[in-house]
This record gives sequence, C-alpha cells and structure tokens, in this order.
Amino acid sequence: MTLVAVHQMRSRIDPFVNLECVISGIEQASIEGATSYFAPEMSLLLDRDRNRAAVHMSYEADNKWMPILQKTAARYGIWSHIGSIPVLHDDASGRLANRTYIIDPLGRIAARYDKMHLFDVDLATGESWRESNVYRGGDAPMLADFRPIGIMGLSICYDIRFPDLYSYYARRNAHILAVPAAFTVPTGEAHWHVLLRARAIESEAFVIAAAQCGLHEDGRRTYGHSLVVDPWGEVLLDMGDEEGVGFAELDIGRLAEVRSQIPVHANRQTIETG
Repeated sequence: MTLVAVHQMRSRIDPFVNLECVISGIEQASIEGATSYFAPEMSLLLDRDRNRAAVHMSYEADNKWMPILQKTAARYGIWSHIGSIPVLHDDASGRLANRTYIIDPLGRIAARYDKMHLFDVDLATGESWRESNVYRGGDAPMLADFRPIGIMGLSICYDIRFPDLYSYYARRNAHILAVPAAFTVPTGEAHWHVLLRARAIESEAFVIAAAQCGLHEDGRRTYGHSLVVDPWGEVLLDMGDEEGVGFAELDIGRLAEVRSQIPVHANRQTIETG
C-alpha cells in the first residue's frame, strides 16, 4: 500500500499566498506519511485578469516559485506533483504554457508536461473561455517514472475529454493518470465523475485528480471534488467542495488483479484511421 496526498485548493490572485499553501500541503502530506503529494491545476496562480497576472509571468529559467518548491520537496523527502503553473512559453511568442511539474524527493524536476488541449468554449450558462488567446498547447504526451507508484501519464483538466491521449498512455502501460484541474461548476456537475471513472476503467489505471474549488478572487467558481479512482473505477477519495488535504491508500497489487480479470491491454486492437 502507498499513501497519496491530494490538495484541494481555492487558489488566490497572489502567487505567494498560494505558494505558502502548497508548502503547507507538502508538509502535511509528509507528516501523515504520504509518499507523494498532488496539487491542482494553476495551484500557484488563478487569475483571469491578464494584466494583473502578467506581472508574475516569467520563463521557467527565471521562475521564482520552483526553486522554493524544489527545496520543500527535498526537505520533506516527498514526490511532489505541482498540478500546473503558468510560465512564458519557450518559443518567445509571448504566449504562456500551462505546465505540470513533478519534483522528486531530492528536489530535482523529474518531468514536465504542457497542457495539450485548450479550453475554448461557450457554455449555456453564459460563461465563455478562450485559453488559446493566452496559452499555447503542448506538443506531446508525457510519461513519468513516478516511483512510489509506477509509470504516470500526465494530463491537465480539459485533456480529460480526449480519450486518444489516455489510450496512448494505456498502450504504454501507465499505472497512474494524473489530472490536475480547475473544472467549472456546470461541466463538473455534468461530467467530472463519469469522465474520470471512465479513464480509470478503460486504462485499468489509478486516476488522481486534484482540483480547485469554490468562489475565487477573480470571480470564477470551480467544482472541487478532487478524486482518487482505482483501476476498477471505484472512488477511493472524493473531497467534496471544501479546501484541504485529503489522503487515499493505493493498493498497487490492484493493478494486476484488475488486469487479470479483464485483460484489455492484451485484447486491444490497433485501429487505423484515415
């Protein structure tokens, strides 16, 4: 068994307030004996006001937050999945990348992933989002050696609606899928649980989805309900709509047990598309 910590946050417009919250979450995870910590999408900054947020943007090499988080992970000796943070894209276009970071217990960046699918939608509630106006989507999936559990397929929020990404991870024997998110309330109520359970079932992998929750300083509302789902689709943790750090025990042997009952990996066929 391995214990994982999931941090459900209501991130503010001040990244240093959020940074202290993440540091506290990593410390709490370590004290409780967790081998790993998971934060939500945009853990260090959630602000739809582009001008106000712009003063905090930098290239990864100049980022003020990551060295602090790397030292924190090393101090507590814990694997840390920092959900995602916005950084200036390396292509010098002026657009941002919504980037996941995984930090190992020695404080080294073990993996990065840029959100591939951008949330450009007009909801019936009147909410309208155009991530592509500010962000550039990532170019490729990313598998990480997440040693407390195994091979991890990385994704962020809106990616969950695109099964080809998770099929890619399943074909490469991912043991766990990470889905940090800031889901809207209407889409969360309709689709959050069913999509995450479906990805766990079809991939026969654990899913860990740390989420944002509640009414934020920039006026948006997010759904919460951070989830941990096992390879059979059983929900091991549902954090509802309140901030905090939750815990779930993962039985790694469950992977082999489920895969032996329904061998989708052995039965999978290659489907050619024109």
